[in-house]
Amino acid sequence: MNYKYLKGPVYSRRLGKSLGINIITDKSCSFDCVYCEVGKTSNLTLKRKEYTPTNRIISELDDYLAQKPNLDYITFSSTGEPTLHSKINEIIKFIKKHYSNYKIALLTNSSLLWKKSVREDILEVDLIIPSLDAASNKIFKIINKPEKSLHLNQIIDGLLKLKKEFKGDIWLEIFIIPEINNNAKELNKFADLIKKLNPDKVQINSLDRPGTKKWVKKLSKKQKKEIKSYFLNLKVDLEIL
Repeated sequence: MNYKYLKGPVYSRRLGKSLGINIITDKSCSFDCVYCEVGKTSNLTLKRKEYTPTNRIISELDDYLAQKPNLDYITFSSTGEPTLHSKINEIIKFIKKHYSNYKIALLTNSSLLWKKSVREDILEVDLIIPSLDAASNKIFKIINKPEKSLHLNQIIDGLLKLKKEFKGDIWLEIFIIPEINNNAKELNKFADLIKKLNPDKVQINSLDRPGTKKWVKKLSKKQKKEIKSYFLNLKVDLEIL
């Protein structure tokens, strides 16, 4: 079978041997992040629908997983925001019912977690890696360029509710851009949010491949050390990627 919606498996620096599932293929997203390595968002939206055929995705998964591949994770890592797919829960349930020996990870920009229906759809995965790139609404708009009705407070509220409801692991990812969100004021706000959320791990990420804006730069080793110092007293598993 030729796989259209499965990617890999690839060796991920965070997840080991990971089989990706791309359920949003047309760059539909709730953000238009300046650092996005897959390009500018063509459809900036909060609308949930069946962006790709669920039956086809399940068929591809069934064909591939029946071969009993050695995987660390099956990962929802779309070119858009995976929680926009209205039937993501059906795909998760299929894996859990027929291939329960595999762990499922979800990479999400956190933008829809304030919706109870979205949180309910993803509760059965094993690991959620939500991103939070800003601790103030001004920086949120600069970095993430969200759909106009979205506000940072909604996203933070969604993350806090997810923490209470979700039984698996949460690894909070924070993308740092020099001279934008690595100042003392913003980092202190991040520290306060981390205390409230109490994730299982915090991953500090920065530019690896070119984003959509040329002004987005990599963090230097010195800047990474400075950022780490802000979070050392939080008693959280911290990883600088």
